[in-house]
Amino acid sequence: MKKRYIYIATLALFLAACSDNELEQTYAPEQNTEIYIPADAQPGELIIKFKPEMEEILDQTMTRASRSGAAMTRSGIPSTDEVLDILGGYHFERVFPVDSKNEARTRAAGLHLWYLVKFDENVDLHEAARQLSKLGDISHVQCNHRIKKAYNSDEKRVYVSENALNQTRSTFAAMQNTPNDPGFPFQWNYNNTGDYAFENQNVDINPLYTAEATPGCDVNCLNAWEKCTGDPSIIVAVLDEGVMYTHPDLKDNIWVNESETLGSKKDADGNGYKGDKYGYNFVTDSGDITWNDVNDTGHGTHVAGIIAAVNNNGQGVCGIAGGSGNQDGVKIMPLQVFAGNSGVTLDMEAKAIKYAADNGAVIIQCSWGYNSGLANPMDGYTPGPATEKEWEEAYPLEKEALDYFINNAGSPNGVIDGGLAIFAAGNEYAAVPGYPGAYSKCISVAGTAADFTPASYTNYGPEVAISAPGGDLEYYGRIGESDEEYFDSSFTLADAQGSILSTLIRNGQPAYGYMDGTSMACPHVSGVAALGLSYAVKLRKHFKAHEYIELLKESSQEMYTGYTGNKIYHMNHNIAGTAITKMSLPSYKDKMGAGLVNAGNLLNEIEGNGSEMIVPNVYVGLEKAESIDLARYFVNGESLTYTCTMADTSIATASVNGTVLTVTGVKAGITKLTVSTSNGKSQTVTVTVRKGANDNGWM
Repeated sequence: MKKRYIYIATLALFLAACSDNELEQTYAPEQNTEIYIPADAQPGELIIKFKPEMEEILDQTMTRASRSGAAMTRSGIPSTDEVLDILGGYHFERVFPVDSKNEARTRAAGLHLWYLVKFDENVDLHEAARQLSKLGDISHVQCNHRIKKAYNSDEKRVYVSENALNQTRSTFAAMQNTPNDPGFPFQWNYNNTGDYAFENQNVDINPLYTAEATPGCDVNCLNAWEKCTGDPSIIVAVLDEGVMYTHPDLKDNIWVNESETLGSKKDADGNGYKGDKYGYNFVTDSGDITWNDVNDTGHGTHVAGIIAAVNNNGQGVCGIAGGSGNQDGVKIMPLQVFAGNSGVTLDMEAKAIKYAADNGAVIIQCSWGYNSGLANPMDGYTPGPATEKEWEEAYPLEKEALDYFINNAGSPNGVIDGGLAIFAAGNEYAAVPGYPGAYSKCISVAGTAADFTPASYTNYGPEVAISAPGGDLEYYGRIGESDEEYFDSSFTLADAQGSILSTLIRNGQPAYGYMDGTSMACPHVSGVAALGLSYAVKLRKHFKAHEYIELLKESSQEMYTGYTGNKIYHMNHNIAGTAITKMSLPSYKDKMGAGLVNAGNLLNEIEGNGSEMIVPNVYVGLEKAESIDLARYFVNGESLTYTCTMADTSIATASVNGTVLTVTGVKAGITKLTVSTSNGKSQTVTVTVRKGANDNGWM
């Protein structure tokens, strides 16, 4: 099933229906300039960041344009506008839209200073970038480019119809302590028994072809599910192709923006995006998530299913944090960065990352990235940034958007303070992962086969944080035979693949199927991380993001014991007589991250780590009211009764109805509020009443 795909882009999905998927990038920083212009840069577009001292002028210009209803074409800064005049500038727009709820932290991060400028497409980008970078008003200049895919989208996966899966239901329904989803026995990546038909298929050709499955080479879902199966308060943003939010095995676990109406031309919740009912399509700049284009692969839907396909609903497959079948799984927020053969521009990618943080996601799942710095041109790859410094200099907006998510997602009073940015390491057989996943603050994920060995295609290196099952058809596939394309009538364990089974789309309709790659390994880590946070919610535990990342790595399973000798596989296994490939396993030792991600171990570690939840301080306006659900901050909080005492009732009053605390501002000032529970616990918080407070409780 391994195919080759060529990406005409700087950035692309590691579309892992195969282990040889590619990201094509021309990375060649020019001499004597700080401005990197890739071959596929958008003509007539640059992204610039102004220095902080330009803030007031920019704000005034934007306010005037807003009042007049006219589109912005200039900055209001004479030196910049002079250059824009020369370039034939006709569009000037802040990259990140104003969101009143998050504007303060947007400005604190300096993201309000990023602008997209458009000018005459005939102008040389190098010269335009040079002219703008010389200005003292501007701190960064970078190009904007669009991601494009160029491959035959019909040749990427093994499909399994829902009908075929359902025919297996009676066979496995009696299995003890497992979900009733008919696809679960085929998901070795969740519970590896070590007994599968895809093992040792080629020993009759060569006794060296001992491709096996090792019991326990999985993410240990069964042990984890005894404690927790998910929690809908945990949101995972999937930056990928459009997720089929109507898929019967996903629809109950899709994030919904209740304030918005699908297809609306109004921004009902004021977050800067119209009609974002089920996420947002950053390719088309609309709330319409799509998956029906002939070139849509189902990649985003497959990734989403690994994380949160609904468990125990008697159909399809399982997700790592998909819940128990009672609408209690984690939520998937579809943020579309690919549609058909079109991909987002860099400014829209940055918007997607920030959107995730501002709308409640605590994990961004990113099975995409740049080619690594060691990508082999002989295999059709063009090397990308080789170091963190090179990446940061070439893509400063991307780095700042990621930093914003990592620093601002979650809540100081939620289960996690900060966000987890989880990326696929890449499928180039290279000894270094691609950026941005290799960024030291991100989590880069390598892929393994079903026997702990590195997947044949996986990137590796010291920048990798952790490993997870990615499948390996190059290793398990029958040599000289074509891989199956579609199972429609029957499907048994004898038909199981050494790849990853999940939700899919076929001809625009819901389906299931197998895919390979670090794209599939990555959502295993996202799913396990989400499941762990779900358990932390149950225990009312709080973590700093960096603390949680370390816990995720420390709880991983040892995987390097057998890294001796060579692993034998066929890179072109469908072709009889092709040469074998020998993978030196010692070269991978200690370069696949901390180990294999393990959900059971993580949940055990969560029990003894983290801090207790703390009721947040209350900020309320004069004669305004703020409400807090106290059950979120105490173990078994739903079953407790609560009382409250306000130190100074002349400043604010408080009452409790069930588990909901309501605080009302009386006069400007500061006082203390003590909340007590029926099991003897208590917490004291600060209440601040301000005359000018808005509906969000602050100025």
